[in-house]
Amino acid sequence: MRIFRKLLTGTISAMVLVGFSPMATADSVKIGFVTTLTTPAAVIGNDMVDAVNLAIEHIGGKMGELDVELIVEDDGFKPDVGKQATDKLVKQDDVHFVAGYIWSHVLLASRKSVLDAGKFLISSNAGPSQLAGKLCHENFFSTSWQNDQTPMAMGEVLNQQGVKSLYIMAPNYAAGKNMVAGVERTFKGEILGKDMTGWGKVKQVEFAAELAKAKASGAEGIFIFYPGPPGAAFIKQYQQAGLQGQLPLYSVFTVDSISLPKFQAANLTGVMGSSMTQFWAPDLDNPQNKKFVSGFKEKYGRYPTFYAAQSYDTIFLIKAAVEAADGNLDDMDLMRATMEEAAFPSVRGKFSYGNNHMPIQNFYLREVVEDADGVWTTKVVRTVYENHQDPYAKDCKN
Repeated sequence: MRIFRKLLTGTISAMVLVGFSPMATADSVKIGFVTTLTTPAAVIGNDMVDAVNLAIEHIGGKMGELDVELIVEDDGFKPDVGKQATDKLVKQDDVHFVAGYIWSHVLLASRKSVLDAGKFLISSNAGPSQLAGKLCHENFFSTSWQNDQTPMAMGEVLNQQGVKSLYIMAPNYAAGKNMVAGVERTFKGEILGKDMTGWGKVKQVEFAAELAKAKASGAEGIFIFYPGPPGAAFIKQYQQAGLQGQLPLYSVFTVDSISLPKFQAANLTGVMGSSMTQFWAPDLDNPQNKKFVSGFKEKYGRYPTFYAAQSYDTIFLIKAAVEAADGNLDDMDLMRATMEEAAFPSVRGKFSYGNNHMPIQNFYLREVVEDADGVWTTKVVRTVYENHQDPYAKDCKN
């Protein structure tokens, strides 16, 4: 494997060539991968790229007889930069597949560049409601979930645990709105307060005022969605405010294998025993997940996140399509039909695709625990949803 890095205007382009083709040729599958490689959110993007590289290593750098060429582009956490990166992949690099995308607003800004060019677009994380519903497309697929689903599962957990009132906090952008809509869709209790905090260019990381309001509300629990660095800031301030044991914490996309080592190093015990929902966990008992988790820990010395799990699946989804078409990358119909079958080994186990190409899959209640080596991680407590389909599929005309 040879790795080339070059500085471009506004982006960092990382090209990873697997196999022995010096540059793009008819003998390679070209995959563009857009993620965040700069800003503090790069910790997520790097985790995704690590998983993609591991997947390519696990398939021997080949999809059938074709070499794999991966071109990684930085979105800078900005929709306009993400679109520029996507345009480069489509127009200059002429990739066959464009994948990645952490952020819903970046994916929404970039989708037309890929789909209008007749390429396959695969979201390895972002799941905006628009792309699950009226803006669905035959060439768009997800290896993650639709944004509402994970918090919908949390709403069911709250009902099952008899929680009668809730305070909600989330950032004010597309995914944050979907997360709030999701928990409100299923939670049967009373919402005693809601704060949609700053995101955009200036991300809010001071939550003292909101936490004071949450405490004063008398709610029986607090639900949050804060991915990346704002999540770490929230957990620290939650513990400092003395809310552990007083205001139980329920989260989605906040506590994961990126944040837990930092919480443990800072002794933020307020996160221990907290609950979250997700479609995946490191302890899911299937062969592909065991291979993925053990390989990731061996190669990188840490637990993978769900971001990594979804990115690992992305490569195997593409591999199944390419090999079904016997390497004929012009046979879009056969590759699409193959992806629709979801007949590839997934870290989540067996699942299916809906008409909108969003996964129909299980969602689990997870809890933060300490493993046998004293490392903080998460484990599956129980299944909340079996074969769950997102609520926007009915609006998709695929």
